[in-house]
Amino acid sequence: MLLVSLAALAALFAVRRFPVADLLVYRAEGAAVVNGGDLYGFTVTAWDLPATYPPFAALLFVPTVWLSPAVAKAAFVAGNAALAVLLVHLSLRLADGLPGGGGTGLRAGRWSRRAVVLAATAAALWLEPVFQTLVFGQINLLLVCLVLWDLGRPDGARGKGLAVGIATGIKLTPAVFAVHLLLTGRVRAGLTALGGFAGTVAAGALVLPSASWEFFTHRVFETARVGKVWIVDNQSLQGLIARVAHTSEPGVLWLVPAAVVAVAGLVLARRLHVRHGQDAWAVMAAAFTALLVSPISWSHHWVWCVPLLALLAAGRARPGAGHAAAAAVAAVFAARTLWLVPKHGAADLRLEWWLQPFASPYALLTLGLLAAAAVRCYSPSLSGAASGWAVSRSWESTMR
Repeated sequence: MLLVSLAALAALFAVRRFPVADLLVYRAEGAAVVNGGDLYGFTVTAWDLPATYPPFAALLFVPTVWLSPAVAKAAFVAGNAALAVLLVHLSLRLADGLPGGGGTGLRAGRWSRRAVVLAATAAALWLEPVFQTLVFGQINLLLVCLVLWDLGRPDGARGKGLAVGIATGIKLTPAVFAVHLLLTGRVRAGLTALGGFAGTVAAGALVLPSASWEFFTHRVFETARVGKVWIVDNQSLQGLIARVAHTSEPGVLWLVPAAVVAVAGLVLARRLHVRHGQDAWAVMAAAFTALLVSPISWSHHWVWCVPLLALLAAGRARPGAGHAAAAAVAAVFAARTLWLVPKHGAADLRLEWWLQPFASPYALLTLGLLAAAAVRCYSPSLSGAASGWAVSRSWESTMR
């Protein structure tokens, strides 16, 4: 299955000749480091894409300069395919920790863990966020793998939190997991994450002092530099509100709900971890919170759909219920409805009301999942030992 899937992917890349645009930005960042250029003063590709990551990321992109564009593209596509395998493995490991004895059930099944990983990867490559990550030459899979590997380690493990800190140094948004560690009482791991991030900042400042000052005092606040918030590519809460309100600058219409979701999401993640022992779902709640409140969460940022599907499929609340929920969510992430609505020019801002769910499928889905989990989590009937099992059920019942 995986070989067929990879062959089909290779054929599609050969026929369509995707530009792998974000990789070209990464190569330009690496070149700016090597040649002493202005890291935040260039744009590349037909879309005039600038550098948007911290200087530390540019240091990691230096090796791409020594490869030809064709070789770099092939390496990124192959590397992301390998990371997809790792992500599926880490997602299954996350699901193994579900309370109630559910887990993935692989030991009792007729498929080995290796067979499930390979078969699931064959399908996961065609989920829209994963596929778009390959098409753009993005680093989302690397970041998710770093976070899941780190958070999946036992509490108290030496250096736990460091990988989260490094991921934050590459692309800031994983900082939510450092906050999550602190809020759930894992202070040492949280401080290690913050220390790891500080180390990346120091490394960037040592090599690129002016670029570091420019990024953290100016560029980090330029949302417009990343892209237009209202286009369907943006599946964050701000993108949803901008399209519903038909405004390119939602302002307070977004800031207030974003603040509420940020606080509520992190509190929910803490309660899932501390009160219900739902470590896996707590990680997902923190991830969804970050994706929703970030000013821009491009569709390819939502590769967190892979661990979400693993957790849903591992649910044992009712025979077949977890698989039905996973199939429904997989359909949402595979359907690509956001690319089917009118989007030429400013058409994203003039969508009819009935097109809005198709334009914002990921944001609406995760808002629903978080709301359902919160209702179950705070229901008085879910106290005691049964609470963790019932909370896991809430994510499935939303899809039913």
